[in-house]
Amino acid sequence: MLTAGLLGLGTKVFPAGSPVPAPAANQAPAKSGPLAKAEVLHWWTSSSESAAVKTIAEAYRKAGGTWVDTAIAGADQARAVAINRIVGGNAPVAAQFNTTKQFQDLVEQNMLNNMDDVAAAEGWDKLLPETVLNVIRIKGHYYAVPINLHMQTWFWYSKAAFKKAGIVKEPSTIDEMFAALDKLKAAGLVGLAHGGQAWQETIVFQAMLANVGGKDLSLKVIRDRDAKAINSDAFKNVLLAFKRMQSYIDAGSPGRNWNDATAMLISGKAGFQIMGDWVKGEFAAAKQTPGKDFGCIAGFNSTAPYLIQGDAFVFPKTTVEPVVRAQKLLAKTLMTPSVQVDFNKLKGSIPIRSDVDTSSMDLCAQSGMAIMKDKSRVLGISEVYLTPDQNGALQDILT
Repeated sequence: MLTAGLLGLGTKVFPAGSPVPAPAANQAPAKSGPLAKAEVLHWWTSSSESAAVKTIAEAYRKAGGTWVDTAIAGADQARAVAINRIVGGNAPVAAQFNTTKQFQDLVEQNMLNNMDDVAAAEGWDKLLPETVLNVIRIKGHYYAVPINLHMQTWFWYSKAAFKKAGIVKEPSTIDEMFAALDKLKAAGLVGLAHGGQAWQETIVFQAMLANVGGKDLSLKVIRDRDAKAINSDAFKNVLLAFKRMQSYIDAGSPGRNWNDATAMLISGKAGFQIMGDWVKGEFAAAKQTPGKDFGCIAGFNSTAPYLIQGDAFVFPKTTVEPVVRAQKLLAKTLMTPSVQVDFNKLKGSIPIRSDVDTSSMDLCAQSGMAIMKDKSRVLGISEVYLTPDQNGALQDILT
């Protein structure tokens, strides 16, 4: 049973590997001199993601660096390649991870360079959300450079599909959302565009937990694995809502990529998609506009948790000065205000820095940034509180 499986997550431990050495001391700022070519390993391969990462590459080149692009489709696959190469002694200059515990084991094995001097010079402690700092700052050292903030559990809807189904009002409650899904299904449309992949199932589950269960229950279930909460009637209602969502998914769902599900909204074949704000990049690539062609709902009440995560780059351990200089130049470039805005407008996310001018960003981004000001609503996704092994176990339970 799902409840029993969640209780068992507390016993999952990420493999410790070899004995853990002491954390690396703060590296001194790299002296000026030649730069190594920077091979950057990432998983941004969709049309919108490719356009977004090019803004970073171009800014890095303008700053004097040489960007060598290594794009690997699929986040899990890209991380596996990065870890294998780091462990095998053939590391890229930088590798993409999510702003979660995904890279914690690499830190514990002393396989990453820290960016302490860059963090100090840029004042990260004042610029970045506490939830993010708690992930990238380990034992006082900064081991990842975040580039953005994503919220995973947005409810996206197609205006064209709504019109076909006779839905005239954006749903403002969970009950209204289910009523809209029923109308979409009755009109012969797909209610929920969804990809039957483990990580996408987790997103739908977290959306139900956040919007049906609320903040306190979310923390008790995911962070604390509290037995009383997991066996409560409130959590049973979450599970019923999650199960009900499955009835609005089409037969072609298994294995479908997230961007292919988004295409179903773009074409008007489906009504809703529950997915992170990176889908905006796909809408933008299709020349669709928020508020006109599609809508975005962050939550169904004013206290619904805003579940954040993001993308970050880590820098494999090296003492080779040209490589260290390339790493630190990239770290600085990633945090440049203009890069933050240009990248995130194309990626669909919002800037990680709190001091950049975001007036040119779309209405969904503006809504998200307004919610971010209410710190009581900001929570991490499951991977912020669970080790990779625990999160994998959660996905296994849900699928």
